[in-house]
Amino acid sequence: MSMFAIIHLPPFLLAGVLIGLGFCMGKLARLVHLPSIIGYMAAGMFLGPSILNICSKGDIDNLDFITQMGLGFVAFAIGSELSIKALRSLGKSIGIIILTESFGAFIMVFLGLFLLTWNLPLALVFAAMAPASAPAGTVAVLHEYRAKGKLTTALYAVVGFDDGLAIIIFAFAFAAAKTILQGRVSPVSDGALKTLWMPFKEIILSFIIGGGLGLAFSFLARKTKETSSLIILIFGTILFGCGLAELLHLSLILTNMMIGFVLVNLRREDLIRKVADQMNQIMPLIFILFFSLAGAHLDLHAITALGIVGTIYIITRSAGLIGGAYIGGVIGKADKVIRKYLGLGILSQAGVAIGLALIAKNEFADISPEAARIGSDVLVTVTATCILFEIIGPILTKVALKKAGEISLIPTH
Repeated sequence: MSMFAIIHLPPFLLAGVLIGLGFCMGKLARLVHLPSIIGYMAAGMFLGPSILNICSKGDIDNLDFITQMGLGFVAFAIGSELSIKALRSLGKSIGIIILTESFGAFIMVFLGLFLLTWNLPLALVFAAMAPASAPAGTVAVLHEYRAKGKLTTALYAVVGFDDGLAIIIFAFAFAAAKTILQGRVSPVSDGALKTLWMPFKEIILSFIIGGGLGLAFSFLARKTKETSSLIILIFGTILFGCGLAELLHLSLILTNMMIGFVLVNLRREDLIRKVADQMNQIMPLIFILFFSLAGAHLDLHAITALGIVGTIYIITRSAGLIGGAYIGGVIGKADKVIRKYLGLGILSQAGVAIGLALIAKNEFADISPEAARIGSDVLVTVTATCILFEIIGPILTKVALKKAGEISLIPTH
């Protein structure tokens, strides 16, 4: 344990330190041609359990509301890039790619771990984690490098919508694994149908409530003349969306994404540009706080728990996402740059996957010793693999954008 571990940082001081150190580390990352968010995460890891261990888990948890708020802003930013006109120009390929990359990751992880362990429930649960992505890393890189083009539009669409499909895939695979494990110790309960219905309910309500908030926001934004008032409206609407999602157990990402989606598709170009200008002023600070906190949550020592199962999970998930995106692009006749490079931009994985792993651990804990062991193994392994995916994901997103020729020569700061 670090000799600094006894230091307790009040929430405001911790936030200030993370902003200052994150800003400096982001600049250092840029000097070695890495995305700034790698520096932000490094700042958090420096203060967290990985290195100095200054930030206790309690200190970090006190700022978790910032993480949720950050996800809300990221989701709003995704939605505001999903113009129906732009999506239509990409054709049916995006829908096909979302299906093939999600199911590609699921199938590859399932086959890899089933052939390794011959444990059907374990393979199903790990495979259920694979499609879930972390849109924040991808969006941060797109914003930082002012990316524009077909690949950029496709990335916004895929990271925006594939988490919805990932939750549905998880529900079915998890219900199947749970049924198998329960059947080994007692007669199967009738809870499987309820387990399957919940994600559909969550997604439908998220779209409805987010759409309603989007209509209200668009109306109020049109009536707002002062820039300062528009910033207040953006903050208030996103925080309201985050709060409703938490209160009603909805998808925070889908709810806030719909707010931006409604705005960009129903309102005038000048209003959309005004909102985008304000978002561009806000997002750098949001990204510093979000990713430095993400780094503080990470414990690099967890990587030692990877083992062969974690290694196979990393390889098969990456192959499934990249290969699935390519196959979907070929089937949907997508543009060449989308076929070749989209898979590299969607590897990031964090909060959603860890949340699903926590669900698996909690649900399996009381079924049987075997189920409890599977739940624990899934949580430990997915947490460890997320560290690697969160580090390499943004780097590969930058590589993909550079190869596609969609990076601005002067990135934002």
